[in-house]
Amino acid sequence: MEANASTTKRNPDLILDVNESPKKVSQWLILAVQHVLAMFVACITVPLIVYSGYTDVNGVSMAQTMIAPTLVAAGIGTIIYLLLTKMKSPVFLASSFAYMAPMEAALSLGGTGEPNLWALPIGMAFVGVVYVIVALVIKFCGVGWLNKLLPTIVIGPVIMVIGLSLSTSAISNLTSSNSTTDSSYNLVSIACGLIAMIVTAICSHYGKKTVALIPFVLGMLAGYVAAAIFTGIGYYGCGNDYFRVIDWTPLIKNFSPVTWKSFFSLPEFLFITSDYTYAPITGSQIGTIALLFIPVSFVTICEHIGDHKNLSGILSRDLLVDPGLTNTLMGDGIATAVSGLVCGAANTTYGENVAVVGVTKIASTKVVFLAACMAVALGFLSPVMALTMTIPNCVTGGVSLILYGFIAASGVKMLINEHIDMGNTKNIFVASVILVSGIGGLAFKFGDPTNPVISITSIAVSMILGIIMNLILSDKKPKNKNKKPEEIKDSTAPAVNEVKPSEQASVNK
Repeated sequence: MEANASTTKRNPDLILDVNESPKKVSQWLILAVQHVLAMFVACITVPLIVYSGYTDVNGVSMAQTMIAPTLVAAGIGTIIYLLLTKMKSPVFLASSFAYMAPMEAALSLGGTGEPNLWALPIGMAFVGVVYVIVALVIKFCGVGWLNKLLPTIVIGPVIMVIGLSLSTSAISNLTSSNSTTDSSYNLVSIACGLIAMIVTAICSHYGKKTVALIPFVLGMLAGYVAAAIFTGIGYYGCGNDYFRVIDWTPLIKNFSPVTWKSFFSLPEFLFITSDYTYAPITGSQIGTIALLFIPVSFVTICEHIGDHKNLSGILSRDLLVDPGLTNTLMGDGIATAVSGLVCGAANTTYGENVAVVGVTKIASTKVVFLAACMAVALGFLSPVMALTMTIPNCVTGGVSLILYGFIAASGVKMLINEHIDMGNTKNIFVASVILVSGIGGLAFKFGDPTNPVISITSIAVSMILGIIMNLILSDKKPKNKNKKPEEIKDSTAPAVNEVKPSEQASVNK
């Protein structure tokens, strides 16, 4: 590896720092592929759920056709973010789960049975405006108030919730298969997923040179090979449906028949194709769309801050100061507005890719930039798209046991590094409320609970309750009056000290 010239002191804990790039092109490519694999399943889940039940004029499911545009939008959004943050923050943006309920409600506006597609880009435009306004407020008012509002004792447990709340998704993927008889729980699938998990851990812990840099790629490859062996011998060889871990239907369909579209195809972006019939938008629906999307935008802003504080701990530099929360919010908001036009979905920071940075110690924004370009290309390359769609959920589920667990462990590490006193009853109460409400799935729903107009996710609710508890409970004065003031740890200290860019080098370990 080689480093580029930089005025910021290099972080010795990282293999590649933010401004550095791999020495070999082959390393660059494989490191970028790792980021694409980390975000792939979660990214395509949004269109699969939101557009289910809708078809084009040819009867083709929109859920399948909108996968490619969503991947392209994720790549474009990440490139926009990286440019606006001056390539200083190794964040990958992709489709957000938080907006799925508003998206489904927006699509059904009009009640014609046809999707109200115009409602989605309009809603995402509202989200982008909110992000920009908040970014401007922070630009003129600073982030000091934000550090007081979101201290370590709030951010740490919230990060734990972000990771642990995804655990059910990881287990669901791990246990599922393509078997028609036992699709919800399959021991063969679990075995393949655990192989992927174990190989990933071994490569990361014991691997040398390139092996240590790409543990997730090697882990998923090992899981895929195991799944292919089980499927080939058990299903195709012995005719036992229980061993059908991989479904190669996407690849078969891609080359049946072989045409130029088998190798290159134009993604069906929201309004470029003529194969969609959709309900017209009316002026009276604009207010409804605003009510659907604007409240959720404040929720994802909280998640944005949490992810950047988590990444700041990994990098040992405060991203809220340099490149600055104003720039990161601008990048996220504008990326969402653009994504709304491309595929109708919102973009958000991906904890999976933050975990990849933390585990591999590869923080290069140039690697993330290449991964974003790959995501864009993926939407146009039919064979690659078809191949990635054959990766069984159990393999990604096995790797997710590490990815999601790493996110949760990062929250614990943050509390330890900041020396938060968990013997303090205030800290215990704040952490307890956040963990139980977040992991338990407490959400605020306004309107019909089965089809709410506004829904605040459990992660955001846990953060809100943690902020409230931290504000209403004051710190008790220390009983030991002989202890010097500087020896008393303030439990409300921010997760990452606010520093000026010129003083950044002093915070590196």
